[in-house]
Amino acid sequence: MIGCGGMGRSLGRQLIQLEGARLVGVTDISEAAVAQASEELKAPGYPSVETLLSLPELDAVLVAAPPFEHRRLAELAAARGKHLFVEKPMAANTADCDAMAAAAEAAGVLLSVGQVLRYYPCWWKIIELVREGVIGKPLAVTVTRISGGWSGWSVPWRNSLEESGGLLMEVNAHELDFMGQVCGDVERVYAEADHYLDEDPSDYPNLYFVSLRFKSGAVGMLHSSTLSTINDLTGKVQGSEGTIVYTDGFGPDGVIQYRRRDGELQTIRVAEIEKEQPVRHELRLFVEAVLGGSPAPIPATEGRRNVAVALAAYESARTGQPADPSRF
Repeated sequence: MIGCGGMGRSLGRQLIQLEGARLVGVTDISEAAVAQASEELKAPGYPSVETLLSLPELDAVLVAAPPFEHRRLAELAAARGKHLFVEKPMAANTADCDAMAAAAEAAGVLLSVGQVLRYYPCWWKIIELVREGVIGKPLAVTVTRISGGWSGWSVPWRNSLEESGGLLMEVNAHELDFMGQVCGDVERVYAEADHYLDEDPSDYPNLYFVSLRFKSGAVGMLHSSTLSTINDLTGKVQGSEGTIVYTDGFGPDGVIQYRRRDGELQTIRVAEIEKEQPVRHELRLFVEAVLGGSPAPIPATEGRRNVAVALAAYESARTGQPADPSRF
């Protein structure tokens, strides 16, 4: 495990519960973080990435360092023949995404991206309903994810567009990925955004409205903000034969409702959906792919796609014109 912050330790806690995997070591630029993770996860701590990668029993790495470090770490690991699980966003720009994918391909190793929202019960169930054709052909998807009431990220790199990828990558790589799972590839993006409140130290907009036109003909809208004093995590998927709505997808009171044009309103309580713990599930899929020689569960192409859509939104917000993700 490379990166012993909150996300790294979360990955580690779930990995050590899998029968097919063993955590052989952890490393971080912070000695204190290494010590904390080593004690909690009962795994040896190492002073450098190079030392960790030299372990003969090491087959794969979990990269949970900040996005601006993903390329360097992925290239180091791939060059030593290690399979890669890289946290979202895949990187803070598409050039790094492409370099990581090329390094993995050249080394013949897997590269899977941690888009874990797919496996949370609420969004997993919605994707399943859409793929089963319950609401027909998807025509529109809207997602609201707003939160905040605070004065910025406490970790400096999160306040940097260059280092974090900005709001639409550091937070909304999840929502962009979900919207893509429902409606497919994006062909055009129009965004309005701005940076409000001087006490927020980030150097990028903290409120976005992002309009998406999908190649399928469907349309979408993402409302993202870290300024709201009331949290809201809701969404809708409209289809040719019905509609799905969800509220409080992460919370204990989360609800999914759907209705076909020819049917009655159906209600699913998120807490009642039986699903493996999401982080453990995504790691299980990765471990099984490594052991079985199967393709990466979430390949580099899909991680890159989310980064490209975010970059198109950033360009659109700057220029006031629609942008094409394929340009990035």
